[in-house]
Amino acid sequence: MIFGRTPELPTAEQALKGRATPEFEVPARHTVLGNPLVGPYPEGLEVADFALGCFWGAERKFWQTDGVWTTYVGYQGGFTENPSYEEVCSGLTGHTEAVRVVFDPSRVSYATLLKLFWESHNPTQGFRQGNDVGTQYRSAIYTHSAAQQTTAEESLAAYQKVLTAANHGTITTTVLPAADRPFWPAEAYHQQYLDKNPDGYCGIGGTGVSCPIGVARAEG
Repeated sequence: MIFGRTPELPTAEQALKGRATPEFEVPARHTVLGNPLVGPYPEGLEVADFALGCFWGAERKFWQTDGVWTTYVGYQGGFTENPSYEEVCSGLTGHTEAVRVVFDPSRVSYATLLKLFWESHNPTQGFRQGNDVGTQYRSAIYTHSAAQQTTAEESLAAYQKVLTAANHGTITTTVLPAADRPFWPAEAYHQQYLDKNPDGYCGIGGTGVSCPIGVARAEG
């Protein structure tokens, strides 16, 4: 958390440079789902990336969803290569705390994942989520196809309407292509953190306003 000043995103010139290779290894398998964390993934699966505050609770939301094949957490949307958690928390990388979700679209649609994303946090809070303050806690969707980009943008517009009707503010979520924003895996101890630490901190909490999308499963 950052106190005493308003968080600001660094420019590319201000950001920490990072390193060419990671300083740690990603665990081989998901502690709950049992599947590999890092690809390549089986044919027919798709990838989605979301940032919605502290990634510990966010990851659990997605691994508990039927049709999700694996999840892992990392850093995305900034400038620093292979950052550490401490560097991200400094506010000098530009990254969000993000969750990569690998899913079977024949069992769960991307729209359904978006509905979970919107309802699991407050997307109107800018550089914070609840009591967690910092640029790394901002809300973001990183898309992996033109179809995902369109669906995500449409979901934002739809959710803004119901939030406005419920007297909430303007959504600050950014919707950006993942191709230009690499996903850097987080340290091993962050992966499936709330499975390893069931009583651990979870700052995820929504507005209580239902998102009017993604209510149907994908067609098989």
